Amino acid sequence: MIKVICVGKIKEKFYRYAIAEYLKRLSKYTKLEVIEVEDIDNQNPQISMSKEKDLILRHLNGKEYIITMEIEGQKFNSVDLSQKLTKILSINPNIVFIIGGSNGLDLEIKKISNLKLSFSDLTFPHQLFRIMLLEQIYRCFKIINNESYHK
Repeated sequence: MIKVICVGKIKEKFYRYAIAEYLKRLSKYTKLEVIEVEDIDNQNPQISMSKEKDLILRHLNGKEYIITMEIEGQKFNSVDLSQKLTKILSINPNIVFIIGGSNGLDLEIKKISNLKLSFSDLTFPHQLFRIMLLEQIYRCFKIINNESYHK
């Protein structure tokens, strides 16, 4: 099972449609759950991240392989990421991807991460990044199953 824990909610319909499409496509390969936690708006980023951390931790059971999405994280191409995902799934069938809020992730969440993953040095809107992550997970499963997928 794969969980994607995201700070913040998707309001725009076109983003929700894209997310629903990738969830439908992924259902062929794995059970996937998207969990949205509240985006805490506070003047102090540390307080916001700490409160968001508490909300994220409620959805972890200590048995998952945790992948945090961090700009400083490791970068993979799609084939290498699919190989990494295959290795992870062979040792732990429960993977959690965590996407932080606008201030990033609390240090405590970063410390429990098994893999810090980055897609780019660029900054993306959180709504768009969620779709990008789901697309890459889908692409990984297509590669793992030797199925064609556009490049």
